[in-house]
Amino acid sequence: MRILHTSDWHLGKTLEQFSRLEEQEEFLEEFIDIVKNNDIDLVLIAGDIYDNGNPPARAEKMFYSTLKNITSSGKTAVLVIAGNHDNPERLVAASPLAYEHGVVLLGEPKSVAREGVFGEFNINHEYDFEIIESGEGYLEVSVRGEKAVIITLPYPSEKRLNEVLSTGLGDEERQQSYSGRIGELLEKLSKKYRDDTINLVVSHLYAMGGEESGSERSIQLGGSLSVSPANFPDKAQYTALGHLHRPQKVPGTKGKIRYSGSPIQYSKSEINYSKGAYLVDVKAGMEAEISQILFRNYKPIEVWKCESVDEALERCKNEGEKNIWVYLEIKTKEIISTENIKEMKRLRADIVSIQPIIEDFESEEELKESLRERSMEEMFKEYFTKARGGLEPSSELMELFMNIAYGEDEEEEPKNETSKS
Repeated sequence: MRILHTSDWHLGKTLEQFSRLEEQEEFLEEFIDIVKNNDIDLVLIAGDIYDNGNPPARAEKMFYSTLKNITSSGKTAVLVIAGNHDNPERLVAASPLAYEHGVVLLGEPKSVAREGVFGEFNINHEYDFEIIESGEGYLEVSVRGEKAVIITLPYPSEKRLNEVLSTGLGDEERQQSYSGRIGELLEKLSKKYRDDTINLVVSHLYAMGGEESGSERSIQLGGSLSVSPANFPDKAQYTALGHLHRPQKVPGTKGKIRYSGSPIQYSKSEINYSKGAYLVDVKAGMEAEISQILFRNYKPIEVWKCESVDEALERCKNEGEKNIWVYLEIKTKEIISTENIKEMKRLRADIVSIQPIIEDFESEEELKESLRERSMEEMFKEYFTKARGGLEPSSELMELFMNIAYGEDEEEEPKNETSKS
């Protein structure tokens, strides 16, 4: 069976309020081509399809259109689980239609897939995709004649984990650590594995030892919601994880447990490594052969470190047409003027932020002199403009600030001169 492992699409995500939907559309177009060109049997999408539980309509349309294209009427099976960013109920709402195309959408750890045959007849007058058996947290599938047993663990929050364990384990097991309870659950489900099936796990969680990139929303509290690699079943030939945005093997697992990472650079902390998906070729009873398919960098993020405002202006002028996102860091001894900020943004579109790196003043007196040269009104205006990405404060806001800063003389209430007798 040939499997493609991806995750953390975060459709609808922004970069400091800048939309990424156009880049995400480019990714999805490339992803469709990758599935078709590599004769994929099964696509595993390990959570965080969307960036929040109420995604924009355009993001949902992009997702459903992509599913329709990559399944080719059931010739390629697709299994999607919810991540911590997804609304489980909303994600699975399209299940009645999705099944007919060979797409399984699972929202919670206790989800049960619908058994049956899906898609269209192949040339042998058989269905390409069949769910042979399913229960809470697992399903056995047949894809183009190859059978696989898949443990499915959508984002297991504490609440959802307790729900799925409530009928299967006793009080003592439920009181174990989060990692221990995940291990108990996986061990129980792994009893469904057989020697004649391909044995897989797909989940969205934090495995100890994984390297975060900074753009993930944490799902662990002081390590309490992390899972030891030792708690994943040994019989699984491949474990497809979502949550961490850096593609990586989980340490100490011989490459059997991996994060595919996000398909796009979602923060400047992600600019130093490539993005992609894992291609997994596996047969029953054999070790998986794993390789990485790299994606294009649709719109790179760059950090420009400039020694002066003039250098920043010059670079914005010379590289104004590049299709990139820019973080500007500028060494300066004073606050960057509104006029210079406007000029940089006129010369160079898609500047995400402009950060002044204030150099040390030669003396305390020099610092005091610099501050004396600017009124409080000027400093507030320039601070607001920088913080809001070039947007100037309204006259009403400025008036409110000045009233607060300097205060207004209130009419003194007349004192009661009457004294008690």
